[in-house]
Amino acid sequence: MIPIVLASVLIASVLGCGNPPIQPLTSRVVNGVDSIPHSWPWQISLQYEKNGEWRHTCGGSLVAANWVMTAAHCINTQLSYRVFVGKYNLVEDEAGSQAILPEKIIVHKQWNPILVALGNDIAMIKLSESVTLSDHVQLACIPPAETLLPNLYPCYITGWGRIYTGGPIADKLQQALMPVADHETCSQNDWWGVAVRTSMVCAGGDGIVGGCNGDSGGPLNCKNADGTWEVHGIASFVSGLGCNFIRKPTVFTRVSAFNEWIDEVMMMN
Repeated sequence: MIPIVLASVLIASVLGCGNPPIQPLTSRVVNGVDSIPHSWPWQISLQYEKNGEWRHTCGGSLVAANWVMTAAHCINTQLSYRVFVGKYNLVEDEAGSQAILPEKIIVHKQWNPILVALGNDIAMIKLSESVTLSDHVQLACIPPAETLLPNLYPCYITGWGRIYTGGPIADKLQQALMPVADHETCSQNDWWGVAVRTSMVCAGGDGIVGGCNGDSGGPLNCKNADGTWEVHGIASFVSGLGCNFIRKPTVFTRVSAFNEWIDEVMMMN
């Protein structure tokens, strides 16, 4: 995911962010698999209403009791949204899950939907009520400002996105090991080249595992030296050639490039 200390970091640290009561299974995960139920308890499902039904569109991370962090490209001002916390299986009623309407949605002012590669693909959702934390609902930790992860650092993408290019979205929350491709690697000409900026972080690129439609806005989860999980990335874009095209890793908004902006949004709203 230090001179700037986030309000969200302060809130989360008091409540023990990044340490899920139900621990995720992280050994020898290569391809995307069903996660252990509620082992990523900061993961949310962002849903929109269409024809009287709520439909999953993006992921996101609960960073405070009444704030969610997601991608700017997930937001369409013409749609009505809700945030579902405590979810694992999208097609089942689950004890402890809760759907909450947004009070306010703030998209980064420099986000340009026509020029995604310019970056700034980040938005904050203020919830109309604070969630109740539980074993199934916990806060994400945000890394210190300007934290950069080394090449091949092990991280996990989580989400309900399509299980393969053009396929159906997942019912159960998926997870997959996606090592970081550092900027030097990811900006090579046969990787993403100039399309990837330093305010982004790449992960994956092996041609097997990748984020896909529906994973957008969701977290790139990375464990720090203290054993605490931090959300270092917000899923932003994949290659038009396919969700898991070789040397075209999933590109995430680098959270540690936006600590000051997140802090300002939460303090001013």
